[in-house]
Amino acid sequence: MSISDELKTAIADAMRKRDAPRLSALRMLKAALMNREVDKGRALGDEDEQQVVRSLVKQRRDSIEQFLGGGRRDLADKETAEIEVLERYLAPPLDPAELERLVGDAIVESGATSARDLGRAMKAAMAKLAGRSADGRVVSEIVRRKLGQ
Repeated sequence: MSISDELKTAIADAMRKRDAPRLSALRMLKAALMNREVDKGRALGDEDEQQVVRSLVKQRRDSIEQFLGGGRRDLADKETAEIEVLERYLAPPLDPAELERLVGDAIVESGATSARDLGRAMKAAMAKLAGRSADGRVVSEIVRRKLGQ
């Protein structure tokens, strides 16, 4: 079942339960999916939907950092609650050992041998991890470690 299909039932459920914070996050996700669909001019596939959810989670994490820096704990808590709702629609994260193996394979395939090849190795790693739930920062750390930087 696609995220869009799941959202319809989740929104109805949140409305019945009068769960305003959850309903707000679900509506925001639905709007973001619809906007991306309009931008692309076609129906979204599973990978496209996952990408939208990942970008929304990343935006929320960046906002939390800013809110905490500005002393706005209340707004940071709201963003954290939205992340919890959004993460239910993400693919399960990769096992750390599998992530290490996939990044290592990508580095070998790209022919990267030193820190100068970081860009090429990252491009290959992110392409290999497309469609999977992997944080770019974690991938970057693994690539840097494996290239000896």
